[in-house]
Amino acid sequence: MSKVALWSRPAWDTDRWLRDFFGPAAAADWNTPATSGFRPAAEIVRDGDDAVVRVELPGVDVEKDVNVEVDFQNGVSRLVIHGEHRDEHHEESQGRTLREIRYGSFRRSFQLPAHVTGDAITASYDAGVLTVRVAGVYAGTQAQKIAITK
Repeated sequence: MSKVALWSRPAWDTDRWLRDFFGPAAAADWNTPATSGFRPAAEIVRDGDDAVVRVELPGVDVEKDVNVEVDFQNGVSRLVIHGEHRDEHHEESQGRTLREIRYGSFRRSFQLPAHVTGDAITASYDAGVLTVRVAGVYAGTQAQKIAITK
């Protein structure tokens, strides 16, 4: 006689794993339908008390096509970077013209601590990389040793 096991839900709960590991913003982005195949690479690094978010946006006109915002919904503050990526290629050869146009929107969001406001955020763009600095994210997060008395 063989044993058969039935389960009603997947063993790997991706939404729960994303929320546990990255916070609610990551799970919200996961469930958002993708409008294009373009999803810029991003990294977050610590620089003293600041968090620095770098997003690769080569060839994007950041002044016209990119927005950096602080969004506050459902008691959660998020840094939201969204915009549109346009890639046009034009080539003429032997009296023939080849034109390729690809475009699509993108959105990346990162959860922020409750004490961070829009005044603490600065953004700059250089060599295809958008750099967003969030000042004071890690302020006061260092562990403090408490003396034990006898």
